[in-house]
Amino acid sequence: MVHLRVLTTNDWPLWREVRLAALSEAPHAFKSRLADWHNGGEERWRARLAMPSTYNVVALLEGQTVGVAAGLRGDADACELRSVWVSPRARGRSVGDRLVAAVEKWARQAGAATLKLAVIPDNEPAVALYQRNGFSDTGELGDLLSDGRTRERLRVKVLR
Repeated sequence: MVHLRVLTTNDWPLWREVRLAALSEAPHAFKSRLADWHNGGEERWRARLAMPSTYNVVALLEGQTVGVAAGLRGDADACELRSVWVSPRARGRSVGDRLVAAVEKWARQAGAATLKLAVIPDNEPAVALYQRNGFSDTGELGDLLSDGRTRERLRVKVLR
């Protein structure tokens, strides 16, 4: 059984564990790089969880972290879905859907009209997850990636 757990600043070791696992296992899926997160200690990890207007949730299977997602309050009407990852051992068990739904619920409770995200263009499993959960491609390009050519693709889900 998969259990979702909302993180607090005291959960920084769990956040570190799952974030480093995600960046190690799927470096192609994130704008951040593993090397970006190895510097800094407890203070840096706590600071990420203490950011105002954020929501951080992990998925646990048999006591082990197998997924993560984050929500970030954007402008007055929008929230962002970020850092979604599911461990290979938990894929195919709707863990990604549950993480996305948890962030969506948080965004709705925060009064957001939309939930936005950016996805790496060739990350087909992520694109399928987001389509399945009602996110549409906006046709807009996001940040430039480290290759200096590719840009993220922006997606949005209308909440109200």
